[in-house]
Amino acid sequence: MLHGCTQSPDDFAAGTRMNFIAEEQSCFVVYPAQRSEANQAKCWNWFRTADQQRGRGEPSLVAGITRQIMRDYSVDPKRVYVGGLSAGAAAAAVMGATYPDLYAAIGVHSGLACGTASDLPSAFVAMRLGSLAAPSGSDARGVLSERPTVPTIVFHGDRDVTVHPSNGGQILEQSIRTTSTQKQVHRGRVPGGHGYTRTIHTDAKGRGIFEHWNIHGAGHAWSGGSPAGSYTDPRGPDATKEMLRFFLEHSLPQQPG
Repeated sequence: MLHGCTQSPDDFAAGTRMNFIAEEQSCFVVYPAQRSEANQAKCWNWFRTADQQRGRGEPSLVAGITRQIMRDYSVDPKRVYVGGLSAGAAAAAVMGATYPDLYAAIGVHSGLACGTASDLPSAFVAMRLGSLAAPSGSDARGVLSERPTVPTIVFHGDRDVTVHPSNGGQILEQSIRTTSTQKQVHRGRVPGGHGYTRTIHTDAKGRGIFEHWNIHGAGHAWSGGSPAGSYTDPRGPDATKEMLRFFLEHSLPQQPG
Protein backbone atom coordinates (compact mmCIF):
# COMPACT_ATOMS: atom_id res chain seq x y z
CA MET A 1 0.00 0.00 0.00
CA LEU A 2 1.67 3.18 -1.25
CA HIS A 3 0.61 6.41 0.48
CA GLY A 4 -0.04 9.77 -1.17
CA CYS A 5 1.90 13.00 -0.86
CA THR A 6 2.31 14.41 2.69
CA GLN A 7 0.94 11.16 4.13
CA SER A 8 2.63 8.65 6.41
CA PRO A 9 2.06 4.89 6.54
CA ASP A 10 0.14 5.24 9.83
CA ASP A 11 -2.06 7.98 8.38
CA PHE A 12 -2.71 5.96 5.22
CA ALA A 13 -3.52 2.82 7.19
CA ALA A 14 -5.97 4.74 9.39
CA GLY A 15 -7.69 6.43 6.46
CA THR A 16 -8.12 3.34 4.29
CA ARG A 17 -8.83 0.89 7.14
CA MET A 18 -7.07 -1.68 4.98
CA ASN A 19 -5.72 -3.48 8.05
CA PHE A 20 -9.22 -4.28 9.29
CA ILE A 21 -10.39 -5.68 5.95
CA ALA A 22 -7.12 -7.55 5.37
CA GLU A 23 -7.33 -9.15 8.83
CA GLU A 24 -10.62 -10.77 7.84
CA GLN A 25 -8.94 -12.29 4.76
CA SER A 26 -5.67 -13.33 6.46
CA CYS A 27 -3.66 -10.91 4.34
CA PHE A 28 -0.39 -9.19 5.09
CA VAL A 29 -0.33 -5.43 4.44
CA VAL A 30 2.93 -3.53 3.96
CA TYR A 31 3.16 0.27 4.01
CA PRO A 32 6.48 1.54 2.63
CA ALA A 33 7.30 5.09 3.67
CA GLN A 34 8.67 7.71 1.31
CA ARG A 35 11.40 9.76 2.96
CA SER A 36 11.32 13.55 2.84
CA GLU A 37 14.95 13.39 1.67
CA ALA A 38 13.75 11.63 -1.48
CA ASN A 39 10.84 14.02 -2.02
CA GLN A 40 10.14 17.08 0.11
CA ALA A 41 6.38 16.42 0.11
CA LYS A 42 6.95 12.68 0.68
CA CYS A 43 5.51 11.91 -2.77
CA TRP A 44 6.67 8.84 -4.65
CA ASN A 45 8.64 10.03 -7.68
CA TRP A 46 6.38 8.28 -10.22
CA PHE A 47 6.96 11.05 -12.77
CA ARG A 48 10.74 10.62 -13.15
CA THR A 49 12.00 8.40 -15.95
CA ALA A 50 14.62 6.94 -13.61
CA ASP A 51 11.81 5.85 -11.26
CA GLN A 52 9.73 4.17 -13.98
CA GLN A 53 12.09 1.34 -14.82
CA ARG A 54 12.58 -2.21 -13.67
CA GLY A 55 15.68 -2.78 -11.57
CA ARG A 56 16.24 0.94 -10.95
CA GLY A 57 15.13 3.70 -8.61
CA GLU A 58 12.00 3.46 -6.53
CA PRO A 59 10.49 0.47 -8.39
CA SER A 60 13.50 -1.63 -7.40
CA LEU A 61 13.15 -0.49 -3.77
CA VAL A 62 9.43 -1.30 -3.56
CA ALA A 63 10.00 -4.65 -5.28
CA GLY A 64 12.81 -5.33 -2.82
CA ILE A 65 10.55 -4.61 0.15
CA THR A 66 7.91 -6.89 -1.36
CA ARG A 67 10.36 -9.74 -1.83
CA GLN A 68 11.76 -9.30 1.67
CA ILE A 69 8.28 -9.73 3.18
CA MET A 70 7.72 -12.77 0.95
CA ARG A 71 10.94 -14.29 2.28
CA ASP A 72 10.27 -13.48 5.93
CA TYR A 73 6.64 -14.58 6.12
CA SER A 74 4.38 -17.30 4.78
CA VAL A 75 3.19 -15.48 1.66
CA ASP A 76 1.67 -17.11 -1.41
CA PRO A 77 3.98 -15.83 -4.19
CA LYS A 78 1.14 -15.96 -6.73
CA ARG A 79 -1.08 -13.67 -4.64
CA VAL A 80 0.85 -10.45 -4.09
CA TYR A 81 -0.69 -7.08 -4.96
CA VAL A 82 0.10 -3.37 -4.93
CA GLY A 83 -2.23 -0.38 -4.55
CA GLY A 84 -2.02 3.28 -3.67
CA LEU A 85 -3.55 6.74 -3.56
CA SER A 86 -2.58 9.73 -5.71
CA ALA A 87 1.23 9.70 -6.11
CA GLY A 88 1.16 6.27 -4.48
CA ALA A 89 -1.43 5.15 -7.03
CA ALA A 90 0.76 6.38 -9.88
CA ALA A 91 3.65 4.49 -8.30
CA ALA A 92 1.46 1.36 -8.09
CA ALA A 93 0.77 1.70 -11.82
CA VAL A 94 4.53 1.87 -12.37
CA MET A 95 5.01 -1.28 -10.28
CA GLY A 96 2.42 -3.13 -12.34
CA ALA A 97 4.15 -2.08 -15.56
CA THR A 98 7.69 -2.88 -14.41
CA TYR A 99 7.10 -5.99 -12.25
CA PRO A 100 4.15 -7.86 -13.82
CA ASP A 101 5.79 -11.12 -12.75
CA LEU A 102 5.63 -10.07 -9.07
CA TYR A 103 2.17 -8.51 -8.67
CA ALA A 104 -0.98 -10.40 -9.60
CA ALA A 105 -3.14 -7.24 -9.66
CA ILE A 106 -2.87 -3.52 -8.94
CA GLY A 107 -5.17 -0.88 -7.45
CA VAL A 108 -4.97 2.74 -8.59
CA HIS A 109 -6.99 5.31 -6.60
CA SER A 110 -6.90 8.88 -7.96
CA GLY A 111 -3.69 8.16 -9.85
CA LEU A 112 -2.09 8.24 -13.28
CA ALA A 113 -0.87 5.69 -15.81
CA CYS A 114 2.76 4.69 -16.05
CA GLY A 115 4.60 6.88 -18.55
CA THR A 116 2.24 9.87 -18.52
CA ALA A 117 5.09 12.10 -17.34
CA SER A 118 8.88 12.13 -17.52
CA ASP A 119 9.65 15.06 -15.22
CA LEU A 120 7.98 17.46 -12.80
CA PRO A 121 6.60 19.91 -15.41
CA SER A 122 4.97 17.14 -17.45
CA ALA A 123 3.63 15.64 -14.22
CA PHE A 124 1.76 18.87 -13.42
CA VAL A 125 0.33 18.96 -16.95
CA ALA A 126 -0.88 15.36 -16.69
CA MET A 127 -2.35 15.97 -13.24
CA ARG A 128 -4.24 19.11 -14.31
CA LEU A 129 -5.30 18.17 -17.84
CA GLY A 130 -4.74 14.46 -18.26
CA SER A 131 -1.90 13.12 -20.35
CA LEU A 132 -1.50 15.02 -23.62
CA ALA A 133 0.38 12.11 -25.15
CA ALA A 134 -0.10 8.37 -25.04
CA PRO A 135 1.90 6.74 -22.25
CA SER A 136 5.34 5.59 -23.30
CA GLY A 137 5.75 2.12 -24.72
CA SER A 138 6.27 -0.65 -22.21
CA ASP A 139 9.58 -1.70 -23.72
CA ALA A 140 11.20 1.48 -22.39
CA ARG A 141 10.28 0.45 -18.86
CA GLY A 142 11.77 -3.02 -18.96
CA VAL A 143 8.40 -4.76 -18.85
CA LEU A 144 8.40 -8.49 -19.38
CA SER A 145 6.67 -8.68 -22.76
CA GLU A 146 5.62 -12.32 -22.33
CA ARG A 147 3.32 -11.48 -19.42
CA PRO A 148 -0.18 -10.11 -20.12
CA THR A 149 -1.15 -6.75 -18.67
CA VAL A 150 -1.71 -6.91 -14.93
CA PRO A 151 -5.38 -6.93 -13.83
CA THR A 152 -6.19 -3.42 -12.65
CA ILE A 153 -8.90 -1.76 -10.55
CA VAL A 154 -9.21 2.03 -10.74
CA PHE A 155 -11.10 4.47 -8.51
CA HIS A 156 -11.44 8.16 -9.36
CA GLY A 157 -13.75 10.96 -8.28
CA ASP A 158 -15.22 12.94 -11.17
CA ARG A 159 -14.76 16.20 -9.19
CA ASP A 160 -11.06 15.59 -8.54
CA VAL A 161 -9.24 18.89 -9.10
CA THR A 162 -5.82 17.54 -8.05
CA VAL A 163 -5.53 14.67 -10.55
CA HIS A 164 -7.82 15.13 -13.55
CA PRO A 165 -10.46 12.36 -13.74
CA SER A 166 -9.47 11.54 -17.34
CA ASN A 167 -6.33 9.92 -15.92
CA GLY A 168 -8.44 7.08 -14.52
CA GLY A 169 -9.73 6.25 -17.98
CA GLN A 170 -6.24 6.48 -19.46
CA ILE A 171 -4.98 3.81 -17.07
CA LEU A 172 -7.54 1.37 -18.42
CA GLU A 173 -6.96 2.45 -22.03
CA GLN A 174 -3.30 1.62 -21.58
CA SER A 175 -4.23 -1.82 -20.23
CA ILE A 176 -7.00 -2.69 -22.66
CA ARG A 177 -4.87 -1.80 -25.67
CA THR A 178 -3.31 -5.28 -25.66
CA THR A 179 -6.32 -7.25 -24.41
CA SER A 180 -9.66 -8.21 -25.96
CA THR A 181 -12.48 -7.57 -23.46
CA GLN A 182 -16.22 -7.16 -23.16
CA LYS A 183 -17.62 -4.23 -21.18
CA GLN A 184 -20.35 -4.23 -18.55
CA VAL A 185 -21.58 -1.02 -16.92
CA HIS A 186 -23.33 -0.88 -13.53
CA ARG A 187 -24.65 2.22 -11.77
CA GLY A 188 -25.39 2.60 -8.09
CA ARG A 189 -25.40 4.92 -5.10
CA VAL A 190 -24.19 4.68 -1.54
CA PRO A 191 -27.15 5.33 0.81
CA GLY A 192 -26.79 8.98 1.79
CA GLY A 193 -23.58 9.24 -0.23
CA HIS A 194 -22.13 9.37 -3.72
CA GLY A 195 -23.47 7.77 -6.85
CA TYR A 196 -21.01 5.83 -8.99
CA THR A 197 -20.57 4.14 -12.34
CA ARG A 198 -18.72 0.83 -12.22
CA THR A 199 -17.35 -0.44 -15.53
CA ILE A 200 -16.08 -4.02 -15.69
CA HIS A 201 -14.04 -5.38 -18.57
CA THR A 202 -14.13 -9.18 -18.82
CA ASP A 203 -11.89 -11.48 -20.81
CA ALA A 204 -12.91 -14.37 -23.04
CA LYS A 205 -13.41 -16.57 -19.96
CA GLY A 206 -15.75 -14.05 -18.35
CA ARG A 207 -13.25 -12.96 -15.69
CA GLY A 208 -13.27 -9.30 -14.67
CA ILE A 209 -9.71 -8.20 -15.39
CA PHE A 210 -10.13 -4.42 -15.49
CA GLU A 211 -12.51 -2.44 -13.32
CA HIS A 212 -13.17 1.30 -13.17
CA TRP A 213 -15.18 3.05 -10.45
CA ASN A 214 -16.15 6.59 -11.48
CA ILE A 215 -17.41 8.20 -8.25
CA HIS A 216 -19.81 11.05 -8.94
CA GLY A 217 -19.28 14.20 -6.92
CA ALA A 218 -16.13 12.93 -5.21
CA GLY A 219 -12.86 14.82 -5.06
CA HIS A 220 -9.26 13.78 -4.43
CA ALA A 221 -9.83 11.39 -1.54
CA TRP A 222 -9.95 7.68 -0.69
CA SER A 223 -13.52 6.57 -1.34
CA GLY A 224 -15.32 5.21 1.70
CA GLY A 225 -12.33 5.96 3.90
CA SER A 226 -12.24 6.87 7.56
CA PRO A 227 -11.88 10.48 8.79
CA ALA A 228 -9.16 9.12 11.10
CA GLY A 229 -6.82 9.56 8.11
CA SER A 230 -6.18 12.36 5.63
CA TYR A 231 -7.63 12.57 2.10
CA THR A 232 -10.67 10.39 2.74
CA ASP A 233 -14.32 10.63 1.73
CA PRO A 234 -16.63 8.47 3.89
CA ARG A 235 -19.56 9.11 1.51
CA GLY A 236 -18.16 7.02 -1.31
CA PRO A 237 -18.30 3.30 -2.07
CA ASP A 238 -15.80 1.33 0.01
CA ALA A 239 -12.67 1.36 -2.15
CA THR A 240 -10.73 -0.68 0.41
CA LYS A 241 -13.23 -3.52 0.43
CA GLU A 242 -13.65 -3.49 -3.35
CA MET A 243 -9.92 -3.28 -4.04
CA LEU A 244 -9.12 -6.24 -1.82
CA ARG A 245 -12.05 -8.18 -3.29
CA PHE A 246 -10.65 -7.54 -6.79
CA PHE A 247 -7.12 -8.50 -5.71
CA LEU A 248 -8.22 -11.83 -4.28
CA GLU A 249 -9.97 -12.72 -7.54
CA HIS A 250 -6.58 -12.83 -9.26
CA SER A 251 -3.37 -14.81 -8.96
CA LEU A 252 -0.27 -15.07 -11.10
CA PRO A 253 -0.41 -17.74 -13.80
CA GLN A 254 1.50 -20.96 -13.29
CA GLN A 255 5.00 -20.60 -14.62
CA PRO A 256 6.13 -23.20 -17.16
CA GLY A 257 8.56 -25.78 -15.91
